[in-house]
Amino acid sequence: MAQEFLVVRGAREHNLRNIDVELPRGGLVVITGLSGSGKSSLAFDTIYAEGQRRYVESLSAYARQFLGLMEKPDVDSIEGLSPAISIEQKTVSRNPRSTVGTVTEVYDYLRLFWARVGVPHCPKCSRPVLRQSASQIVEQLLLLDEGTKIQVLAPLVRGRKGEFRDLFEKARKQGFVRAMVDGEMIDLADPPVLNRYENHDISIVVDRLVIRPEDRERLADSVETALRAAEGTLEVLEMKGRKRVSHLFSEFYACAHCGISLPEIEPRQFSFNSPYGACEECGGLGTSKHVNPDLLLADGSISLLEGVVLPWGAPTGHLRNSVIAGLAAAYEFEPNSPWNKLPEEARHAIMYGSGRMKIRFPYRAGSGKAQGNYEDVWDGVIENVERRYQETKSDTVRTQLHEYMSTLTCAGSRLRAESLAVTIAGRSLGAVVDLSIGEALGFFRDLPVDQPIGSGPDRHVLHGEIATPILKEIQERLGFLDDVGLSYLTLGRSADSLSGGESQRIRLATQIGSRLVGVLYILDEPSVGLHQKDNQRLLKTLQALRDLGNTVIVVEHDEETIRVA
Repeated sequence: MAQEFLVVRGAREHNLRNIDVELPRGGLVVITGLSGSGKSSLAFDTIYAEGQRRYVESLSAYARQFLGLMEKPDVDSIEGLSPAISIEQKTVSRNPRSTVGTVTEVYDYLRLFWARVGVPHCPKCSRPVLRQSASQIVEQLLLLDEGTKIQVLAPLVRGRKGEFRDLFEKARKQGFVRAMVDGEMIDLADPPVLNRYENHDISIVVDRLVIRPEDRERLADSVETALRAAEGTLEVLEMKGRKRVSHLFSEFYACAHCGISLPEIEPRQFSFNSPYGACEECGGLGTSKHVNPDLLLADGSISLLEGVVLPWGAPTGHLRNSVIAGLAAAYEFEPNSPWNKLPEEARHAIMYGSGRMKIRFPYRAGSGKAQGNYEDVWDGVIENVERRYQETKSDTVRTQLHEYMSTLTCAGSRLRAESLAVTIAGRSLGAVVDLSIGEALGFFRDLPVDQPIGSGPDRHVLHGEIATPILKEIQERLGFLDDVGLSYLTLGRSADSLSGGESQRIRLATQIGSRLVGVLYILDEPSVGLHQKDNQRLLKTLQALRDLGNTVIVVEHDEETIRVA
């Protein structure tokens, strides 16, 4: 028969004085009392510490050597002890890459959801990018009104300069008769001479036909020929009186308008901790370091030679005799003139570089007898400091250069543009992560399954077989966070910016999501910092944790919590 009580005999840890106590297993128990009365000594330093020690002792000798020696608490005996998990008030993580979404594992399900049911768009022109097989394209074309006249084209050139005489000749030898050049139909037997300095659009006319069910085989052959000739892309011109409506199709994730190819959509493309998904600007951190020009300069009343450019200090050697001398000659200023008296063009060139203009720099070789000049562009102080900061291996140099840097917030939610261009119901993953947990929960609850979402080119369907199990996990985890009073947080909130109480309730929500049974949970004042209206929801969460078959011990002063226990 299972033991009904957790029995502690002779607890003397810290200021406890030979305490004997029996706590009901499978219940919600509150330990309360004055500050310094030994609440935490009993809950954490005795019960939890002994639970951890017994767990470590159950491991192999090989595993124990990595965990260190755990001392036995000063207690005579503890009976009926379950595996213990402590949920204390401390920051979840100091890692700048950890967010509320990653700590609670909600973000893992979001990445999977966007990878499986998201609609990719071109990051440049924002048009939907759909991948379709030849048979799917044929089925879509047969949905046009019967009798509609169409032209099946193979787009070979999109907005490129050149004469393309070889392309016309090659197409003619392959048996094609006509082509569409810049919107005009031409005969490949007598192609026009194109201006090599202008951009051109060239498509080969594969077939001209009328939509009829009995012509399905001919249409399929034409579509396959066009896809083969244009390496996976196809354009169909639909004739509507004098108007022509263009329909673009692709066998791959590629934008036929911009020529941009997108990789196969995978969950790793939505991870800011992966090089496949991280923003190129901030590396997935959400912030990036950039040189602040205002921090590079001292008082404008002093000159270059007196150290107005702080990273240079009072310049000597090559910096004084070559770099400053060359810049002074090129932009016609005196190096010993006050900075604010220099021409605007000279100040801009010193800080931001000379662009394409090459500067003639003097130099001296050896003992100074050999003299000469060399020409090179000047990168500017800002780029020089930026490059040194990125490339240096010295912590000392990095610390010195850090004084001239400012932290800028990345506007892309830590993800690269291609990842942010994938949407569900018109929202990217970055946009959803920026919602509060309460708003995000409402968004996912409102998503229809097996029904059309959106309109026009963005119209798509979330197939229940794929979407339902992932949506269930997302909604449950967001619901747990909402239940513990964290609906105001965003999933993109950095974990190291959370308070101790917020961190504790996040871990509490995570434990509920894990659905462990037969565990001893020990919490430290979970109601601290919580608004009174959310306290009842927290208590229901603790009761839910108990009802799963766990023992919940809470160190608490809150009267409402004490009465519920």
